Amino acid sequence: MRRSKRSGKCFKIKGLLLSLATVLLVFGLIGTSIAWLVTSTDPIVNVFTYGDIQIKLEETTGNRYKMTPGATLEKDPKITVLADSEDCWLFVKIDESAVEKLSDYIDYSIADGWTALDGVSGVYYREVDSSDQDVSFGVLADDQVTVKGTVTKEMLEKLNNSNYPTLTFTGYAVQRDANIEEIDTAAEAWALISNS
Repeated sequence: MRRSKRSGKCFKIKGLLLSLATVLLVFGLIGTSIAWLVTSTDPIVNVFTYGDIQIKLEETTGNRYKMTPGATLEKDPKITVLADSEDCWLFVKIDESAVEKLSDYIDYSIADGWTALDGVSGVYYREVDSSDQDVSFGVLADDQVTVKGTVTKEMLEKLNNSNYPTLTFTGYAVQRDANIEEIDTAAEAWALISNS
């Protein structure tokens, strides 16, 4: 009896399918019994908040004064850099009246620790480091001004609400960071203020 070529091919295909099924069954049984090693880390969350500078300017002695020649008047403007502010350049700008020149009537000095900003009249600065506490700086030496002894009654009598001599203080702060080239110096920091 002769076998046909066709039945031989079928036998080979059936054998191949049976072998393939056996291999898949073996791998399936092995695969379900293998425990894969898997691990992970805890996430590291990077939060980017912001830094800030907060300042305040206060006086406790009021803002209206009676001038008497030779008198010393208490005047205590203070600039405070509030807690947790960033390192900063702290500035105080002092404006004197021009109609009746303040310098004809009043003498005063700037408190220690302030440096006059070169080329800018009436502007003083200091470097302030970050702190977890409020830090205050007096502006005037001994918290006072003095009425000049050369002031006369005639000078005082020509004054009225439109021309009283005035002394005005304004505080400013700019972040101070050695990694930022535009604010390496007090002059560069002040330029940011005056250009804004």
